[in-house]
Amino acid sequence: MHIPDGYLSPSTCATLYALAASGWYSALGRVRRMLASRTIPLISVFAAFSFVVMMFNIPLPGGTTGHAIGVTVAAIVLGPSGSILAVSIALGIQALFFGDGGITTLGANCFNMAIIGSVVADAVYRLTAGHSEVHSRRRVWAAAIAGYASINAAALLTAFEFGIQPTLFHDASGTPLYAPYPLHIAIPAMMIGHLTFAGLAEAVISAGLVSYLQRSDIGLLHGVRATTGVPALESASSPLRLWWVIGILMLCTPLGVLATGTAWGEWSAADFANPEKRAKIEASSGQHAAPSSVPARLQKLSAIWTAPFPGYAPRFVKSTTFGYALSAMFGVGLLIMAGLVLSRFTKKARASESPS
Repeated sequence: MHIPDGYLSPSTCATLYALAASGWYSALGRVRRMLASRTIPLISVFAAFSFVVMMFNIPLPGGTTGHAIGVTVAAIVLGPSGSILAVSIALGIQALFFGDGGITTLGANCFNMAIIGSVVADAVYRLTAGHSEVHSRRRVWAAAIAGYASINAAALLTAFEFGIQPTLFHDASGTPLYAPYPLHIAIPAMMIGHLTFAGLAEAVISAGLVSYLQRSDIGLLHGVRATTGVPALESASSPLRLWWVIGILMLCTPLGVLATGTAWGEWSAADFANPEKRAKIEASSGQHAAPSSVPARLQKLSAIWTAPFPGYAPRFVKSTTFGYALSAMFGVGLLIMAGLVLSRFTKKARASESPS
């Protein structure tokens, strides 16, 4: 679901950056108003959780792969604003350092997964959970339903963004300049895999972590008091237990390379010129023919940024599995640093606003 560079036109990217920026601005303002000493560390925890969860690729119909996002539990604990920031930070680290998602399309990826994912997850969870007790089984089912809905909402929006490109942006002969497949191909190709396996993965992860928190740290599930904007996290114990969960997931990340295949719509420019890769593109697109050559502007924009560790595969590490695990550790370390920077920034901002 990470849209690479070159698949969206500059105007589409600019529009989605603007929408994402408005979401980030609103989220930052909300987080500053509800700020408590534990809020920023928890944003770091859930950014790391989302980052690691997205490294577990699962096989999807058509020979492609997909992944969960981990957005639902972040929305439950932090509220949509905190979740937007956590998942956006994770997506930014993925794009900048690992080439998972593009730089030009970072706004689109954050809008789809972080903003829409968080808002849908929060709304569906609240609607489904109702006034049930925080320790009830209904909350676990509500998390599962919210997870399933949020990832599919993000996938549908991504498919729409892919699908409008050939209609809006093509050359004089009608050849697409960016993403090559129109809506009637993009939507089924994206949604079949997410309505089945990827959606179920997000549902299981969301329900499983809520069930875990009910037993180990139920205070976190009280989330944020929407009426006052004051965090209701003081009753929760240390987020250390969540860091243990993330540590175990990091050790298991090599399982993510077992699923072969490229996620739909994340093909490299070179894939369009490779007969074997072209056959896989067509098989995952309902046997619709791939473009005879690389879309011109896709090829140009795809080279706009070269990540230091593309594909979570550091060049100095020969072992794929070890390199993948090392990338997970490096990414989580960067997210911890980002959390520390964000914490210092917000503390300075609060200090400057306090009356002398």
